[in-house]
Formats: sequence, C-alpha cells, structure tokens
Amino acid sequence: MALALQTFATVKDANAALKAQGTRYLGGGTLVVRAANEGDVSVSGLIRSTEPSLSTIAVAGGKARVGASVTMAAIAGHPELGTLAKAARAVGGPAIRNMATVGGNLFAPAPYGDFAVALLALDATVGTDGGETPIETFLANRDGSRAVVISVSFTLPKADSFRFLKVSRVKPKGVSVLSIAGALELSSDGTVTSARIALGCMADRPMRARAAEKALIGRKLTADGIAPALAAAGDGTSPITDPIASAWYRAEVLPVHLGRLLLA
Repeated sequence: MALALQTFATVKDANAALKAQGTRYLGGGTLVVRAANEGDVSVSGLIRSTEPSLSTIAVAGGKARVGASVTMAAIAGHPELGTLAKAARAVGGPAIRNMATVGGNLFAPAPYGDFAVALLALDATVGTDGGETPIETFLANRDGSRAVVISVSFTLPKADSFRFLKVSRVKPKGVSVLSIAGALELSSDGTVTSARIALGCMADRPMRARAAEKALIGRKLTADGIAPALAAAGDGTSPITDPIASAWYRAEVLPVHLGRLLLA
C-alpha cells in the first residue's frame, strides 16, 4: 500500500491534517517509516512540516531550546551542547543519527529512546501548540497525544553535574540493555544536595528513579555513600523483556551500572 505524504509550511496546518484517520507525523522517519515497511496497516498517510523553528537550536542565558526536527548528529556536533553529545551519540550509528530527531526520540518505545532519558534527567519541557509540558507528564501521556512536538527546552547542565551511561551488548551502536542519566548538584564538601536520575528500559518508557534520588540526598559520592541509592534503584521499576535482555537481567545489573555512573 502506498503512503500519501503531505508537507505543510506550519506546524498549525500539520496539526490540523493529523486529525485524519490513519495519519502519522513524519520527523526523521526512523520509527514511523520502519513501522509502515514492516506492515503496520494503521499508517495510511504521513504528515510533515517545514516550519524553520523545528530545525533550530537556540542557546542563551544558560538555557537551550532545541527544535523537534533537530537530529542527533546536530546535537552531537553543536559546540554549546557538549554535555549532551554522549547521549546523542548513543542513538544508533551515524546513518541513524543523521535522521533521528529529538521529537521522535520522545516517542521511541523501549529499548529505544536513550536521548529522552537524558532529557528526563534534565527536567526538560516539551513544547507543542498547546504550550509547554513537563517532560515527565508528556512521556506519561504520549500514547494518546496527536499534537506535533515543536521543541524541547532545558537548563544547560554544568559539565560535572550531568552523567549519562548506555549499556549495550553490541559495541558501539547496539540496542540498550539499559540507559541511565543523572543530574546531580553537590555542596562544597561533596554532599549531594539535588539529584534527578532517569532510567531507560526499566519500564516501557523513560522513568525517574525516585527512591534512588531520595537516598542520595545528604550523601557523598563514595561507595558507602551511594549504597542506599543502589539498594533502592529498582523500586517502582518494571523492566522490559526483549531479545536483548530479560527483565530479570536488567533488574540485576541496574545497581551495578548506576554505581559506575555515580562513582565516575
């Protein structure tokens, strides 16, 4: 079955066209085109927009606004987004990174969506025609969303406060066993004063490790200091099972890799 492709100059017009049954928004195409090629008959038409703001990166005053059509390759190569380069490079190989977009990554089901894990740790907001939504709220409700994502915005982390780790069995571009991102703030004596930890593959979409975050507050990043956080790392998780790894295996190795991330 041939797919009809419609291109609109504005996101507003693209949003209106998405009301038609069977239509899907086309960003980089790494998800929706593959689904169509693999026989997803629910996709009958593709909608895209060429609005310039979708492909723009704006950095000012310690904050970044990244258009939804910006690719992982553009993120990885941007001089002011160096702290996110590792997370961007975790998405597939070079060919995929030249296509995969920031907006599309928000909808990627586990074991994909590694960049969304990083954005969750950074407490990003997701912009649509309806306004700004906290990323955690957006991810929780994404399955029913028909709005076109316009941008993601976040405060730029300090180089020593943001950490990202992707665990895979095939190097350098294998699918995730799990991914972890952390944004930590420390006092002058090295005590953790604020912590946001996001996990990938520990549910069907990126999730916060709230129990581990709480256990880190007031502790130092030493083997003894992080022990309570590692013990609580799996609380509230529901790891996926897929051909890459079982839910049991992911739960077992999570504390190991979280420990490596925190002690790095």
